[in-house]
Amino acid sequence: MHNVSHLECIKCGRRYAARPDRYTCDACGDAGILDVIYDYDYIARRVSREAFEDNRDYSMWRYMPFLPVEEGSARRPLRVGWSPLYRAEALGRVLQLDNLYVKDDGLNPTGSLKDRASAVAVLKAMEAGADIVACASTGNAASSLAGNAAALGLRSIIFVPKRAPEGKVAQLLIFGATVISVQGSYQDAFRLSAQAIEKWGWYNRNAAINPYLVEGKKTVSLEICEQLGWQIPDWVVFSVGDGCTIAGGWKGFLDLYRTGLTDRLPKMVGVQAEGCCPISRAFHTGRPVEPVEENTLADSIAVGVPRNPDKALLAVRDSGGTMVNVSDEEILAAMGLLGATTGVFGEPAAAAALAGLRKLVADGAIDRHETVVLCVTGNGLKDIANAIRASGELIRVPPDLEYVERALKRLELRG
Repeated sequence: MHNVSHLECIKCGRRYAARPDRYTCDACGDAGILDVIYDYDYIARRVSREAFEDNRDYSMWRYMPFLPVEEGSARRPLRVGWSPLYRAEALGRVLQLDNLYVKDDGLNPTGSLKDRASAVAVLKAMEAGADIVACASTGNAASSLAGNAAALGLRSIIFVPKRAPEGKVAQLLIFGATVISVQGSYQDAFRLSAQAIEKWGWYNRNAAINPYLVEGKKTVSLEICEQLGWQIPDWVVFSVGDGCTIAGGWKGFLDLYRTGLTDRLPKMVGVQAEGCCPISRAFHTGRPVEPVEENTLADSIAVGVPRNPDKALLAVRDSGGTMVNVSDEEILAAMGLLGATTGVFGEPAAAAALAGLRKLVADGAIDRHETVVLCVTGNGLKDIANAIRASGELIRVPPDLEYVERALKRLELRG
Protein backbone atom coordinates (compact mmCIF):
# COMPACT_ATOMS: atom_id res chain seq x y z
CA MET A 1 0.00 0.00 0.00
CA HIS A 2 2.08 2.91 -1.29
CA ASN A 3 -0.51 5.42 -0.06
CA VAL A 4 -0.23 4.28 3.58
CA SER A 5 2.74 5.31 5.73
CA HIS A 6 2.03 3.43 8.96
CA LEU A 7 -0.38 2.87 11.84
CA GLU A 8 -0.05 5.14 14.86
CA CYS A 9 -1.43 4.83 18.41
CA ILE A 10 -3.61 7.81 19.30
CA LYS A 11 -2.62 7.40 22.97
CA CYS A 12 1.17 7.12 22.95
CA GLY A 13 2.16 7.77 19.34
CA ARG A 14 3.91 4.42 18.79
CA ARG A 15 4.11 3.42 15.15
CA TYR A 16 3.43 0.05 13.55
CA ALA A 17 3.62 -1.43 10.09
CA ALA A 18 0.24 -1.44 8.37
CA ARG A 19 -0.41 -5.18 8.50
CA PRO A 20 -4.03 -6.23 7.84
CA ASP A 21 -4.26 -8.01 11.21
CA ARG A 22 -2.71 -5.27 13.36
CA TYR A 23 -5.50 -3.93 15.57
CA THR A 24 -4.26 -2.08 18.66
CA CYS A 25 -1.09 -0.77 20.33
CA ASP A 26 1.03 -3.35 22.18
CA ALA A 27 1.87 -0.88 24.93
CA CYS A 28 -1.61 0.60 25.46
CA GLY A 29 -3.73 -2.50 24.93
CA ASP A 30 -7.35 -2.13 23.83
CA ALA A 31 -7.23 1.57 24.75
CA GLY A 32 -4.45 2.01 22.20
CA ILE A 33 -6.65 2.61 19.18
CA LEU A 34 -4.60 2.97 16.02
CA ASP A 35 -4.97 5.52 13.24
CA VAL A 36 -4.05 4.88 9.61
CA ILE A 37 -1.48 7.49 8.60
CA TYR A 38 -1.27 8.27 4.89
CA ASP A 39 1.37 9.69 2.60
CA TYR A 40 -0.70 12.66 1.46
CA ASP A 41 1.94 13.88 -0.97
CA TYR A 42 1.75 10.52 -2.72
CA ILE A 43 -2.06 10.66 -2.82
CA ALA A 44 -2.16 14.30 -3.96
CA ARG A 45 -0.12 13.41 -7.06
CA ARG A 46 -2.74 10.82 -8.02
CA VAL A 47 -6.05 12.60 -7.39
CA SER A 48 -7.77 15.64 -8.86
CA ARG A 49 -11.27 16.95 -9.26
CA GLU A 50 -11.01 16.31 -13.00
CA ALA A 51 -10.04 12.67 -12.47
CA PHE A 52 -13.07 12.11 -10.26
CA GLU A 53 -15.29 13.75 -12.85
CA ASP A 54 -14.12 11.20 -15.42
CA ASN A 55 -14.43 8.25 -13.00
CA ARG A 56 -17.43 6.04 -13.81
CA ASP A 57 -17.07 3.78 -10.77
CA TYR A 58 -20.02 5.08 -8.78
CA SER A 59 -19.24 3.27 -5.56
CA MET A 60 -16.96 3.83 -2.57
CA TRP A 61 -14.11 2.29 -4.58
CA ARG A 62 -13.82 5.43 -6.71
CA TYR A 63 -11.81 6.67 -3.71
CA MET A 64 -9.21 3.89 -3.79
CA PRO A 65 -6.29 6.37 -3.46
CA PHE A 66 -7.65 7.23 0.01
CA LEU A 67 -8.25 3.63 1.15
CA PRO A 68 -5.87 1.25 2.97
CA VAL A 69 -6.39 -1.64 0.57
CA GLU A 70 -3.68 -3.42 -1.38
CA GLU A 71 -3.81 -2.73 -5.10
CA GLY A 72 -4.22 -6.42 -5.91
CA SER A 73 -7.15 -7.00 -3.52
CA ALA A 74 -10.28 -8.24 -5.21
CA ARG A 75 -13.26 -5.90 -5.21
CA ARG A 76 -16.41 -7.38 -3.82
CA PRO A 77 -19.47 -7.75 -6.06
CA LEU A 78 -21.89 -5.71 -3.91
CA ARG A 79 -22.10 -2.02 -4.79
CA VAL A 80 -21.41 0.01 -1.65
CA GLY A 81 -21.48 3.77 -1.52
CA TRP A 82 -22.41 6.66 -3.80
CA SER A 83 -25.68 6.93 -1.91
CA PRO A 84 -27.91 9.88 -2.85
CA LEU A 85 -27.55 13.35 -1.38
CA TYR A 86 -30.90 15.12 -1.47
CA ARG A 87 -31.66 18.82 -1.19
CA ALA A 88 -34.26 18.71 1.61
CA GLU A 89 -36.27 21.87 0.99
CA ALA A 90 -39.50 20.84 2.73
CA LEU A 91 -37.64 19.61 5.83
CA GLY A 92 -35.54 22.76 5.71
CA ARG A 93 -38.67 24.91 5.87
CA VAL A 94 -39.84 23.06 8.95
CA LEU A 95 -36.48 23.47 10.66
CA GLN A 96 -35.96 26.99 9.26
CA LEU A 97 -32.79 26.05 7.40
CA ASP A 98 -32.20 27.43 3.91
CA ASN A 99 -29.55 24.93 2.81
CA LEU A 100 -30.25 21.48 4.20
CA TYR A 101 -29.15 18.22 2.57
CA VAL A 102 -29.91 14.62 3.53
CA LYS A 103 -27.41 11.86 2.78
CA ASP A 104 -29.38 8.60 2.62
CA ASP A 105 -26.94 5.83 3.47
CA GLY A 106 -29.79 3.48 4.28
CA LEU A 107 -29.73 2.60 0.56
CA ASN A 108 -26.49 0.64 0.82
CA PRO A 109 -26.76 -3.11 0.09
CA THR A 110 -27.62 -4.22 3.64
CA GLY A 111 -29.31 -0.96 4.57
CA SER A 112 -26.74 1.06 6.51
CA LEU A 113 -23.60 3.17 6.35
CA LYS A 114 -21.72 0.32 8.01
CA ASP A 115 -21.51 -1.47 4.67
CA ARG A 116 -18.66 0.95 3.97
CA ALA A 117 -16.68 -0.40 6.91
CA SER A 118 -17.49 -4.04 6.21
CA ALA A 119 -16.49 -3.69 2.56
CA VAL A 120 -12.99 -2.83 3.75
CA ALA A 121 -13.08 -5.44 6.53
CA VAL A 122 -13.66 -8.40 4.23
CA LEU A 123 -10.85 -7.33 1.90
CA LYS A 124 -8.44 -6.91 4.81
CA ALA A 125 -9.53 -10.34 6.07
CA MET A 126 -8.62 -11.83 2.70
CA GLU A 127 -5.28 -9.99 2.73
CA ALA A 128 -4.64 -11.57 6.15
CA GLY A 129 -5.50 -15.02 4.80
CA ALA A 130 -8.55 -15.41 7.04
CA ASP A 131 -11.67 -17.30 6.05
CA ILE A 132 -13.80 -16.40 9.10
CA VAL A 133 -14.66 -12.84 10.12
CA ALA A 134 -16.39 -12.03 13.41
CA CYS A 135 -17.81 -9.08 15.31
CA ALA A 136 -20.25 -7.97 17.98
CA SER A 137 -23.04 -5.64 16.97
CA THR A 138 -26.44 -4.29 17.91
CA GLY A 139 -27.44 -5.08 14.34
CA ASN A 140 -26.15 -2.92 11.48
CA ALA A 141 -22.47 -3.81 11.67
CA ALA A 142 -23.51 -7.44 11.95
CA SER A 143 -25.78 -7.44 8.91
CA SER A 144 -23.25 -5.49 6.85
CA LEU A 145 -20.51 -7.96 7.72
CA ALA A 146 -22.72 -10.96 7.00
CA GLY A 147 -23.75 -9.61 3.60
CA ASN A 148 -20.29 -8.53 2.54
CA ALA A 149 -18.71 -11.76 3.74
CA ALA A 150 -21.29 -13.79 1.84
CA ALA A 151 -20.52 -11.84 -1.33
CA LEU A 152 -16.87 -12.94 -1.14
CA GLY A 153 -17.42 -16.47 0.08
CA LEU A 154 -16.19 -15.84 3.63
CA ARG A 155 -17.83 -17.17 6.79
CA SER A 156 -19.10 -14.72 9.39
CA ILE A 157 -19.75 -15.29 13.09
CA ILE A 158 -21.84 -12.61 14.76
CA PHE A 159 -22.48 -11.87 18.43
CA VAL A 160 -25.62 -9.82 19.03
CA PRO A 161 -27.15 -8.61 22.31
CA LYS A 162 -30.57 -9.78 23.38
CA ARG A 163 -32.16 -6.48 22.29
CA ALA A 164 -31.14 -6.73 18.61
CA PRO A 165 -34.26 -6.09 16.43
CA GLU A 166 -35.72 -9.07 14.59
CA GLY A 167 -35.31 -7.38 11.20
CA LYS A 168 -31.56 -7.14 11.65
CA VAL A 169 -31.25 -10.68 12.98
CA ALA A 170 -33.26 -11.93 10.00
CA GLN A 171 -30.70 -10.34 7.67
CA LEU A 172 -27.89 -12.19 9.41
CA LEU A 173 -29.58 -15.54 9.01
CA ILE A 174 -30.49 -14.92 5.37
CA PHE A 175 -26.85 -14.06 4.63
CA GLY A 176 -25.78 -17.39 6.13
CA ALA A 177 -24.04 -16.01 9.21
CA THR A 178 -23.54 -18.01 12.38
CA VAL A 179 -25.50 -15.89 14.88
CA ILE A 180 -24.83 -16.06 18.60
CA SER A 181 -27.49 -14.20 20.58
CA VAL A 182 -25.91 -13.14 23.87
CA GLN A 183 -28.55 -12.85 26.56
CA GLY A 184 -27.21 -9.57 27.88
CA SER A 185 -26.12 -6.09 26.81
CA TYR A 186 -24.01 -4.93 23.88
CA GLN A 187 -21.10 -4.75 26.31
CA ASP A 188 -21.61 -8.43 27.12
CA ALA A 189 -21.74 -9.33 23.43
CA PHE A 190 -18.61 -7.32 22.67
CA ARG A 191 -16.66 -8.91 25.51
CA LEU A 192 -17.66 -12.41 24.47
CA SER A 193 -16.79 -11.74 20.83
CA ALA A 194 -13.36 -10.45 21.85
CA GLN A 195 -12.69 -13.60 23.86
CA ALA A 196 -13.80 -15.85 21.00
CA ILE A 197 -11.79 -13.94 18.39
CA GLU A 198 -8.65 -14.23 20.51
CA LYS A 199 -9.23 -17.92 21.22
CA TRP A 200 -9.92 -19.03 17.64
CA GLY A 201 -8.00 -16.43 15.66
CA TRP A 202 -10.87 -15.11 13.55
CA TYR A 203 -10.47 -11.82 11.72
CA ASN A 204 -11.77 -8.99 13.92
CA ARG A 205 -14.36 -6.74 12.29
CA ASN A 206 -15.17 -4.81 15.47
CA ALA A 207 -14.88 -1.22 14.25
CA ALA A 208 -13.75 0.11 17.61
CA ILE A 209 -10.74 -2.24 17.51
CA ASN A 210 -9.88 -2.60 13.83
CA PRO A 211 -8.30 0.66 12.58
CA TYR A 212 -9.13 0.02 8.93
CA LEU A 213 -12.90 0.18 9.30
CA VAL A 214 -13.02 3.90 10.06
CA GLU A 215 -11.32 4.33 6.69
CA GLY A 216 -14.27 2.72 4.94
CA LYS A 217 -16.73 4.91 6.81
CA LYS A 218 -14.93 8.08 5.78
CA THR A 219 -15.99 7.59 2.16
CA VAL A 220 -19.40 9.02 3.08
CA SER A 221 -17.70 12.40 3.53
CA LEU A 222 -15.72 12.11 0.32
CA GLU A 223 -19.00 11.56 -1.49
CA ILE A 224 -20.71 14.48 0.24
CA CYS A 225 -17.98 16.87 -0.91
CA GLU A 226 -17.98 15.60 -4.48
CA GLN A 227 -21.78 15.62 -4.68
CA LEU A 228 -21.80 19.23 -3.45
CA GLY A 229 -19.38 20.24 -6.20
CA TRP A 230 -16.41 20.18 -3.80
CA GLN A 231 -18.06 22.73 -1.55
CA ILE A 232 -17.70 22.05 2.17
CA PRO A 233 -20.87 22.27 4.29
CA ASP A 234 -20.80 24.32 7.46
CA TRP A 235 -22.14 21.47 9.59
CA VAL A 236 -22.36 17.69 9.23
CA VAL A 237 -24.61 15.77 11.64
CA PHE A 238 -24.15 12.12 12.70
CA SER A 239 -25.75 9.96 15.35
CA VAL A 240 -23.12 8.47 17.69
CA GLY A 241 -22.83 5.06 19.34
CA ASP A 242 -19.30 3.64 19.60
CA GLY A 243 -17.92 6.79 18.01
CA CYS A 244 -16.44 5.21 14.87
CA THR A 245 -18.83 6.71 12.33
CA ILE A 246 -18.38 10.37 13.24
CA ALA A 247 -14.63 9.73 13.53
CA GLY A 248 -14.66 8.33 10.01
CA GLY A 249 -16.72 11.23 8.74
CA TRP A 250 -14.17 13.71 10.10
CA LYS A 251 -11.24 11.69 8.69
CA GLY A 252 -12.75 11.95 5.21
CA PHE A 253 -12.92 15.73 5.34
CA LEU A 254 -9.35 15.86 6.66
CA ASP A 255 -8.15 13.66 3.79
CA LEU A 256 -9.59 16.01 1.19
CA TYR A 257 -8.18 19.06 2.94
CA ARG A 258 -4.70 17.55 3.28
CA THR A 259 -4.52 16.66 -0.40
CA GLY A 260 -5.68 20.09 -1.52
CA LEU A 261 -9.01 19.02 -2.99
CA THR A 262 -10.81 21.32 -0.54
CA ASP A 263 -9.77 24.45 1.30
CA ARG A 264 -11.71 24.30 4.57
CA LEU A 265 -13.32 21.90 7.06
CA PRO A 266 -16.86 21.56 8.45
CA LYS A 267 -18.05 21.46 12.03
CA MET A 268 -19.16 18.04 13.22
CA VAL A 269 -22.28 17.41 15.30
CA GLY A 270 -22.61 14.20 17.30
CA VAL A 271 -26.04 13.17 18.57
CA GLN A 272 -26.65 10.63 21.31
CA ALA A 273 -29.77 9.36 23.05
CA GLU A 274 -30.46 10.77 26.50
CA GLY A 275 -30.71 7.23 27.84
CA CYS A 276 -27.24 6.30 26.57
CA CYS A 277 -24.89 9.25 26.16
CA PRO A 278 -21.41 8.47 27.55
CA ILE A 279 -19.48 10.28 24.81
CA SER A 280 -21.68 13.37 24.85
CA ARG A 281 -21.39 13.56 28.63
CA ALA A 282 -17.60 13.40 28.40
CA PHE A 283 -17.60 16.09 25.72
CA HIS A 284 -19.60 18.55 27.81
CA THR A 285 -17.99 17.81 31.18
CA GLY A 286 -14.40 17.35 30.07
CA ARG A 287 -14.19 14.19 32.18
CA PRO A 288 -13.20 10.73 30.91
CA VAL A 289 -15.88 8.54 29.36
CA GLU A 290 -17.72 6.51 31.99
CA PRO A 291 -20.02 3.49 31.45
CA VAL A 292 -23.77 4.17 31.36
CA GLU A 293 -26.92 2.12 30.96
CA GLU A 294 -28.21 1.31 27.47
CA ASN A 295 -31.63 2.84 27.96
CA THR A 296 -32.92 3.90 24.54
CA LEU A 297 -35.04 2.46 21.76
CA ALA A 298 -32.36 3.50 19.24
CA ASP A 299 -30.51 0.18 19.34
CA SER A 300 -27.79 1.15 16.86
CA ILE A 301 -26.49 3.84 19.21
CA ALA A 302 -27.25 2.02 22.46
CA VAL A 303 -23.60 1.60 23.44
CA GLY A 304 -23.09 2.06 27.16
CA VAL A 305 -19.35 1.34 27.04
CA PRO A 306 -18.07 2.88 23.78
CA ARG A 307 -14.83 1.37 22.53
CA ASN A 308 -13.75 4.23 20.31
CA PRO A 309 -14.71 7.45 22.12
CA ASP A 310 -11.35 9.19 21.72
CA LYS A 311 -11.53 9.51 17.94
CA ALA A 312 -15.12 10.72 18.19
CA LEU A 313 -14.26 13.35 20.79
CA LEU A 314 -11.28 14.50 18.73
CA ALA A 315 -13.49 14.83 15.65
CA VAL A 316 -16.03 17.04 17.40
CA ARG A 317 -13.52 19.12 19.33
CA ASP A 318 -11.01 19.59 16.52
CA SER A 319 -13.75 20.63 14.11
CA GLY A 320 -15.21 23.19 16.50
CA GLY A 321 -18.46 21.25 16.57
CA THR A 322 -20.72 20.10 19.36
CA MET A 323 -22.75 17.21 20.78
CA VAL A 324 -26.36 17.04 21.86
CA ASN A 325 -28.67 14.49 23.48
CA VAL A 326 -32.24 13.68 22.45
CA SER A 327 -35.07 11.76 24.10
CA ASP A 328 -36.72 8.67 22.67
CA GLU A 329 -39.87 10.75 22.14
CA GLU A 330 -37.87 13.25 20.08
CA ILE A 331 -36.38 10.39 18.08
CA LEU A 332 -39.80 8.93 17.25
CA ALA A 333 -41.08 12.37 16.21
CA ALA A 334 -38.01 12.82 14.00
CA MET A 335 -38.64 9.49 12.26
CA GLY A 336 -42.06 10.69 11.18
CA LEU A 337 -40.83 14.16 10.24
CA LEU A 338 -37.99 12.80 8.13
CA GLY A 339 -40.24 10.44 6.23
CA ALA A 340 -43.08 12.92 5.70
CA THR A 341 -40.83 15.71 4.39
CA THR A 342 -38.13 13.85 2.45
CA GLY A 343 -39.41 10.37 1.61
CA VAL A 344 -36.38 8.93 3.43
CA PHE A 345 -37.13 6.13 5.90
CA GLY A 346 -34.62 6.20 8.73
CA GLU A 347 -34.31 3.82 11.66
CA PRO A 348 -34.39 5.32 15.19
CA ALA A 349 -30.62 5.83 15.43
CA ALA A 350 -30.60 7.59 12.07
CA ALA A 351 -33.53 9.79 13.04
CA ALA A 352 -31.73 10.73 16.25
CA ALA A 353 -29.43 12.85 14.10
CA LEU A 354 -32.42 14.85 12.86
CA ALA A 355 -33.78 15.21 16.38
CA GLY A 356 -30.44 16.63 17.47
CA LEU A 357 -30.24 18.99 14.51
CA ARG A 358 -33.75 20.24 15.25
CA LYS A 359 -32.77 21.01 18.82
CA LEU A 360 -29.59 22.85 17.85
CA VAL A 361 -31.39 25.01 15.29
CA ALA A 362 -34.11 25.86 17.82
CA ASP A 363 -31.43 26.82 20.35
CA GLY A 364 -29.71 29.10 17.84
CA ALA A 365 -26.50 27.07 17.69
CA ILE A 366 -26.90 26.65 13.92
CA ASP A 367 -27.88 29.63 11.78
CA ARG A 368 -30.59 29.24 9.14
CA HIS A 369 -28.26 30.46 6.37
CA GLU A 370 -25.57 27.85 7.04
CA THR A 371 -25.27 24.72 4.90
CA VAL A 372 -26.03 21.53 6.81
CA VAL A 373 -25.73 17.87 5.79
CA LEU A 374 -27.76 15.37 7.81
CA CYS A 375 -26.44 11.81 7.55
CA VAL A 376 -29.13 9.12 7.69
CA THR A 377 -27.10 6.09 8.66
CA GLY A 378 -29.64 3.24 8.58
CA ASN A 379 -32.88 2.20 6.89
CA GLY A 380 -36.12 2.19 8.88
CA LEU A 381 -37.13 -1.23 7.57
CA LYS A 382 -34.61 -2.67 10.00
CA ASP A 383 -36.82 -1.75 12.97
CA ILE A 384 -40.47 -1.92 11.97
CA ALA A 385 -41.76 -2.06 15.56
CA ASN A 386 -40.48 1.42 16.36
CA ALA A 387 -41.45 2.71 12.93
CA ILE A 388 -45.05 1.77 13.70
CA ARG A 389 -44.78 3.54 17.05
CA ALA A 390 -43.60 6.65 15.26
CA SER A 391 -46.12 6.65 12.42
CA GLY A 392 -49.56 6.64 14.08
CA GLU A 393 -52.66 4.54 13.61
CA LEU A 394 -54.14 3.06 10.44
CA ILE A 395 -57.61 3.99 9.24
CA ARG A 396 -59.62 0.78 9.50
CA VAL A 397 -62.98 0.62 7.65
CA PRO A 398 -65.38 -2.02 6.30
CA PRO A 399 -65.31 -2.49 2.50
CA ASP A 400 -67.79 0.35 2.00
CA LEU A 401 -67.02 3.81 0.51
CA GLU A 402 -69.39 5.50 2.97
CA TYR A 403 -67.08 4.57 5.83
CA VAL A 404 -64.08 5.90 3.89
CA GLU A 405 -65.91 9.20 3.41
CA ARG A 406 -66.73 9.42 7.11
CA ALA A 407 -63.12 8.72 8.08
CA LEU A 408 -61.73 11.31 5.66
CA LYS A 409 -64.24 13.87 6.83
CA ARG A 410 -63.12 13.39 10.42
CA LEU A 411 -59.55 13.91 9.30
CA GLU A 412 -60.51 16.86 7.03
CA LEU A 413 -58.82 15.10 4.09
CA ARG A 414 -61.78 14.76 1.70
CA GLY A 415 -61.25 16.71 -1.52
